[in-house]
Amino acid sequence: MSLIVKICGLSTRETLDVALDAGADMVGFVFFPPSPRHLNLETARELGNAAKRRAVKVALTVDADDATLSNIVEALQPDIFQLHGHETVARLRDIRQRFGLPVMKAMPVEAPADLASLPGFAAVADRILFDARAPKEATRPGGLGTVFDWHVLENLDLKLPFMVSGGLNAQNVAEAVRITRAGGVDVSSGVERMAGIKDPEMIREFIRAARATEELMAR
Repeated sequence: MSLIVKICGLSTRETLDVALDAGADMVGFVFFPPSPRHLNLETARELGNAAKRRAVKVALTVDADDATLSNIVEALQPDIFQLHGHETVARLRDIRQRFGLPVMKAMPVEAPADLASLPGFAAVADRILFDARAPKEATRPGGLGTVFDWHVLENLDLKLPFMVSGGLNAQNVAEAVRITRAGGVDVSSGVERMAGIKDPEMIREFIRAARATEELMAR
């Protein structure tokens, strides 16, 4: 099975085109004002049109209300929501039903105890994203370049597709996949030269490294 590669936090046509041309399976767009990767709806519309049918379009939101989600759907026409806040199982179910879109729930991980809520989310979500738990003083829940202990996910028996994120880059993605056996990897800060500014060559390097990992795992 192919490893799914997601480049998140894209905000310019140039870096989106690089990700698409390099073979990204998913491209992520952030709708969260505190993030340096936050998109306005006009830019989202332009990038969404450019990405159409070339990759899965992911709309990342954090505890967004229905009005905000409706505006995002109208502008980006996403293929899936990535819910990165404190959304409950009931909220996930409501979003799926209301908007008719699959949802990927981001779960912050630091220790095995953080997986206690996994069964509830797995019963409703279409995909799980395991990300490093943000420090208490952080102003946003992800995209901080923090790595978590991948061994927490070792031998995880999850029937649902899952991805890993948090501090990934071209140098460590192989180890992350080897330990977690994840079906997908998600990178944002690991392909940036500064917060919110993607580096085209780092995007290419990450996707090359992920594809090489895929070949090794298939042996």
